[in-house]
Amino acid sequence: MSGVEPAAAHLRGAVDLSSLASPRPKPGSGDGVGGASVPVPSLIADGTDQNFSGFLELSKRVPVVVDLWAEWCQPCKQLTPVLEKLVAEFGGRFLLVKVDVDANPGLAQAFQAQSIPTVAAVIGGRPLQLFVGALPEPQVRQVLEQVLQAAAQSGVAGQVTAGDAQGETGEPEPEPEPLPPLHQEAYDAIEQGDYTRAIAAYKKAIAQNPADKMAVAGLAQVSLLERLKDKSLDDIRSRAAAEPSNVDAALDVADADLSGGHVEDAFDRLLTLFPEAANDDKGRIRERLVELFEVVGPDDPRVARARARLTNLLF
Repeated sequence: MSGVEPAAAHLRGAVDLSSLASPRPKPGSGDGVGGASVPVPSLIADGTDQNFSGFLELSKRVPVVVDLWAEWCQPCKQLTPVLEKLVAEFGGRFLLVKVDVDANPGLAQAFQAQSIPTVAAVIGGRPLQLFVGALPEPQVRQVLEQVLQAAAQSGVAGQVTAGDAQGETGEPEPEPEPLPPLHQEAYDAIEQGDYTRAIAAYKKAIAQNPADKMAVAGLAQVSLLERLKDKSLDDIRSRAAAEPSNVDAALDVADADLSGGHVEDAFDRLLTLFPEAANDDKGRIRERLVELFEVVGPDDPRVARARARLTNLLF
């Protein structure tokens, strides 16, 4: 495969879709609900570029498994029935969202689905790649069990029940608050694949309000997408292997590792290179690490460990 494709082995994602592709969450919406049951119309739903923000919010209460498929894809027709069977077998411990990549290019790009079927998950608003291709049912079941373990560790341990999607009052859920204008501009640009315009919008938002954490995170995430656009994973890794002291090569492969879910590998590569780098290059490595910390999320324990290691190297 020529492009940068996320790996399938890690149960923690790099790009935070909730900042890039959804309206601003309501305060407190990310709190876990333990074993609470979430009513939905069905355990299987169709995801679109327009409605996926709702599934991101739901993922903060119950794991969401995403099946990226297309009508012309024969392996998809083998895999989807397996996923549909297992969602029922697991008794609502996760929601299955099917995404037609031809009709929803924004989601296909956000999940970096360079071949299909691609299966991903979202836990607490964070995406993670699971596998590519039509796996046998026992392997799919094992992957889903790992998803549930990761979700439980993140405090996402709810269930979904098929039924009325309205709240206990019988009233529909209120519409989410609109994004601030510059955030909306960035979001629209990302949907169109115009990362340069999205970066400019986020930078303008930060200039107006340096404390805008959502804009800081969005800028870091879309900058990562922009850097990886049109790059070959094989070329990135070959260059890094051939030139282990080349800072540019190390920065590229760290981006690729992070995008593929290899978060600790990305951090370790740059932190290992840091002590031997020239002063100017140390500054570049530090800046990239700080940016990648924002992509993963400042509350992630892997970020805390890497930040502490960087502090020790600096002082």
